[in-house]
Amino acid sequence: MVTNDGTIIKIKHDILCEVAKLVFAGKFEEEKEELPYRMMPGPKAKYRCCVYKEREIVRQRIRLAEGKSPQGAHNNLVVQVVQAACEDCPISRYVVTDNCQKCMGKACQQSCNFGAIDIGRTRAHIDPQKCRECGKCAAACPYNAIADLIRPCRRSCPVGAISMDENGICIIDEKKCIQCGRCIHSCPFGAISSKSCVVDVCQAIVEKKHVYAMFAPSTEGQFGEGITFESWRNALKEVGFTDLVEVGLGGDMTAYAEAAEWAEAYRDGKKMTTSCCPGFVNLIRLHYPDLLDHISTTVSPMCAVSRWIKSKDPEAITVFVGPCIAKKSEVIDQDIPGSADYAMTYGEIRAIIRAKGITIHEAEETNQQSSTFGKWFGNSGGVTDEAYDAYIRGEVYHIE
Repeated sequence: MVTNDGTIIKIKHDILCEVAKLVFAGKFEEEKEELPYRMMPGPKAKYRCCVYKEREIVRQRIRLAEGKSPQGAHNNLVVQVVQAACEDCPISRYVVTDNCQKCMGKACQQSCNFGAIDIGRTRAHIDPQKCRECGKCAAACPYNAIADLIRPCRRSCPVGAISMDENGICIIDEKKCIQCGRCIHSCPFGAISSKSCVVDVCQAIVEKKHVYAMFAPSTEGQFGEGITFESWRNALKEVGFTDLVEVGLGGDMTAYAEAAEWAEAYRDGKKMTTSCCPGFVNLIRLHYPDLLDHISTTVSPMCAVSRWIKSKDPEAITVFVGPCIAKKSEVIDQDIPGSADYAMTYGEIRAIIRAKGITIHEAEETNQQSSTFGKWFGNSGGVTDEAYDAYIRGEVYHIE
């Protein structure tokens, strides 16, 4: 499937890379205000209506790289709207098409309670300033002449957390958003993104702190057959990371603990779900709170590995790396003792590596840290498979 991600992700990564370069050079605070002008020198715009808007978008994305809200007003969401970019999406939801017959009945006009529909010379017209998007006109039209054009971000949200303000700017409802990140990839203007820990992680490396990368099992095969965990370990040590640990190892730990919980729940005739996916946990917490008692109390594989690392190195700073935006919310929202200090996506870690001018090379895997089940943990049914396997083998325990 062809998407808009190619161009948008390149812009995002270029900004993160330039931010990381400034942090590594010790010049971020001094030069961050100049960065939008360097990246968008003008006078002609590259992507938007004018270079001034492009610079404002870069400025807001720099704030995201600092882990801040792009507009300055703080909120707890990981997923954020870059308002300067959202202004390029003026779509009206209900639009009259060529199917309009300008009929005598005028059911569309009569059904509207807000006076938003006028009858023109050739067809009906909907005033977007008056329209409340109730959909009555579309339902009333006998010719199906009124199209329902839902914005891509709104259409993609599985929990109805997205609406628009009076200026047509996207708003994300904190009380509904499960921080899954689907809206980020749906927006063709790149107007939705996530807070990042790039500045904090790079600064920790500059200060020679013990920074450990914890890579998701999906890393294997994601970047080509020859790029292994050992490939990443070598590259990250060049950057300044202390070491890399597979989160699949945490999958093994979690499965053994969840197997004990599952066995107890099964004996009691109780249904139980996993606690490993923060998007799923957010869904239950916000939309199905009556099911909270059915979520496993076992920590996620990310948290289990982080605790293991910190038990061996009390000065460790742990950074989860994987494909999932929701993992950032697990770090920020759930505030679980001993869990990862930061979480970032593959794109963010690649921007850091690129900022250092380091290339990831093929390397033979010499140290498999997790089982096959641990590596398949994120597959559909993967948690159940490993928990059941652990139960059959009798390898069950509780993770403190």
